[in-house]
Amino acid sequence: MKKLIATAGIAVALIWQLPTGAAAEKEDNKSNLPGMRKIAVKVNESPIQSPRFVYDSGLNFKYPDAVRGIYVTGHSAGGNRFDELVKLMDTTDLNAMVIDIKDDWGNITYKLPKDSPYANIGQNFIKDPKAMLKVMEEKEIYPIGRIVVFKDSTLPKERPDLSFLDGEKVWVNGRGESFVNPFLKEVWDYNVDLAIEAAKLGFQEIQFDYVRFPEGFENRDDQLVYDMGEYKDMDEDNVQKRVHAVTDFVEYAREKLKPYGVKVSVDIFGYTATLPEAPGIGQNFSKISENVDVISSMIYPSHWTSYFGIAKPDLEPYKLVREYAKVENAKLAELKDAPISRPWLQDFTASYLGSGNYLVYGKAEVEAQIRALYDEGITEYLLWNAGNKYSPNVDYTPGKD
Repeated sequence: MKKLIATAGIAVALIWQLPTGAAAEKEDNKSNLPGMRKIAVKVNESPIQSPRFVYDSGLNFKYPDAVRGIYVTGHSAGGNRFDELVKLMDTTDLNAMVIDIKDDWGNITYKLPKDSPYANIGQNFIKDPKAMLKVMEEKEIYPIGRIVVFKDSTLPKERPDLSFLDGEKVWVNGRGESFVNPFLKEVWDYNVDLAIEAAKLGFQEIQFDYVRFPEGFENRDDQLVYDMGEYKDMDEDNVQKRVHAVTDFVEYAREKLKPYGVKVSVDIFGYTATLPEAPGIGQNFSKISENVDVISSMIYPSHWTSYFGIAKPDLEPYKLVREYAKVENAKLAELKDAPISRPWLQDFTASYLGSGNYLVYGKAEVEAQIRALYDEGITEYLLWNAGNKYSPNVDYTPGKD
């Protein structure tokens, strides 16, 4: 694998920031939308065009032989758990961490530089992200910054116009979570600007998660109030408009991140590879895959119904993952320039499925999933455990000499 090198510096135009207090109250016209402060930053285009301008984070990372990673929350990355997870990397064949930069609630997990338009909304979960990345550099741990894009319960509090309204209120799902509107370029820029900040910090890859509309959106499409932006007059039905919006965001983000030399990956529902496209959420597996460096399908056995003729998928992790991998391989083979496949695997117990429908996941179940990928020629993967507690004594490279 080639070494990842940050390639270009750029003065980025950051469009707006979230103000607080009286400053927000003064902004009530259409050009300065409520709750936001416009700022003017001169864009210097020339560095993008010239290879002489190289953005240097001061850190050096090599792409591993194959990424074998784990999920890490902002709290874990900034707390004592981080040392435990580094030790896990030291003592196993794991070599990468996917670390929350913008989490599932829309929190930015570290304090941004004081001159950033988002300085006021960063949390202090990761107190010294540069020091964290230096440890990862020393330990040769590949750093991936996770940004949850369209699931966001923070931004709508200041900018309900960027979300979906149910009457006069911001719509929330059954878990109390809000989403922002994938049709709106302003939402795109907010997330891309945060990705640029992470790239400048030294992350070698940006992983976008929740690149989609809310689940079941096709059933509430006509009930919610929202802006379709530039997609309003498109001569397509709403399903295709959603697919265009999601795909266009991914293409846009990748293009904006090119000057920083980072890879771009996207998390996607596993079942989308089995369909032409998911009608409600706007995910089209092939179209997204054409616009990323890495595609990470979430294929946790517990999340499937009786696909592939497996009545209780959580009980058969090897079979479920291998059957999925066959479908994905066939789909990626149709693409001219296919991305790296790096699926998310299950390292948690889905007891919520009820007695007889789940296994207690540990060493054997995790290894079964990894072997299934290897048997279909896929050697990269990520492990998900929301609490960042991973099964001990796992062989992470089955069959490796």
